Amino acid sequence: MRIVFMGSPEFAVPSLEALVEARFDVRLVVTQPDRRAGRGRKMLPTAVKEFAREQNLPVMEFDHGQRKQVSEAVLAEKPDAIVVVAFGHILREPLLSAPQYGCINVHASLLPRWRGVSPVQYAILHGDSWSGVTVMRMDAGVDTGPVLTQRSVGISPEETAEELLERLAGQGADLLIHTLRGVQNGQIEPRPQGDAGAVYAPKLMKSLSPVRWDRDLITVHNQIRALQPWPGTSTYLGERIVKITESRPFSFVQSGRNPGTVLEISPEGVVVACGEGSLLLTGLQIPGKRPLPVDEFLRGFDIQVGDEFHS
Repeated sequence: MRIVFMGSPEFAVPSLEALVEARFDVRLVVTQPDRRAGRGRKMLPTAVKEFAREQNLPVMEFDHGQRKQVSEAVLAEKPDAIVVVAFGHILREPLLSAPQYGCINVHASLLPRWRGVSPVQYAILHGDSWSGVTVMRMDAGVDTGPVLTQRSVGISPEETAEELLERLAGQGADLLIHTLRGVQNGQIEPRPQGDAGAVYAPKLMKSLSPVRWDRDLITVHNQIRALQPWPGTSTYLGERIVKITESRPFSFVQSGRNPGTVLEISPEGVVVACGEGSLLLTGLQIPGKRPLPVDEFLRGFDIQVGDEFHS
C-alpha cells in the first residue's frame, strides 16, 4: 500500500515508525515547518521530520502559503491512503477523496468524545476514567469522519497528559497497522460516528494555568495533571510565581483554613488547603528553571506553614 504520511509532534512518530517497520510504502512525509524553540530559540525541526530524515524518507514542509504545492506533491505520489497523525492543519479536497482508502487519521480519544486538538488534556481536566485511540476516515469536519477502529485505555489517577499521550501514541501506532491491513483486505468498514455525546477540546491556552484554590482537591489535582508539561499550572506566593508539576490527593476532610493555605511541610511535599479537602504538592518549579521534587525545591525557596498561595 502506497502511503503519504502527514504529522508533526512526538505523538505522531510511533505511527510513522510502525508504517516503516511493517514495510508499507511510505512515498512522502509532510510536516510543519521548523520553528524556534527552547531557551536559545533555535530553529528546530518537528519530531516527525527528524525521524523521517533518519529513515531517508522524502520530507516536505507545509504551511498555509504552500497548500497548493503540497497538494500537488501528495497527489503526484498516487497514494492508496494518506495517514494523518497530529498534523496541525485541516485537509481539504482534493486530498480527502483522492486516495482509494481515503485520509486515515489516528486521534487520541474515543470519538465522538473530545474532538479537537487537545483531547488528552481535556479528558484529564474533566476527570475522565477512560481515554483511547480512534482510527477514522477523515471528512471535511473536525474529527467528525466515520470510525474504522477504536481501542480503550484506562487513565491512572496520577497520570499526567504527557504520560498518557506517550501511551496512546504506542497504542495508536499498533491500531493503525491493524486498521490499514483490515481496510485493504475488506475486513474493516467505516461506520458513521454520530454526534451523540460529542464534546470539543479546544487549543490549550495559558489562561488555563492559574490555580483556583477554592475548587475541590480533585479538580485542582486534575488541572495539574492535565496541563503538564504545557502550559503548566501556576500560583503565586506573595509576588513570586510558582509552577506546580506534580501532586497527590491528601485529604478529603475540611481543614477550616482559607483555600491556598499551606497546612503542612515535609520531605514528601507541601500540603495546601483547597475549597474542599487538601492537596499534597510533590513537584514544584520556578519559571525558567527545571522542575524539582519538593524537598530539593525548598532548599532554595522558602515556604512556611500558614503561607497562602493565590492566583
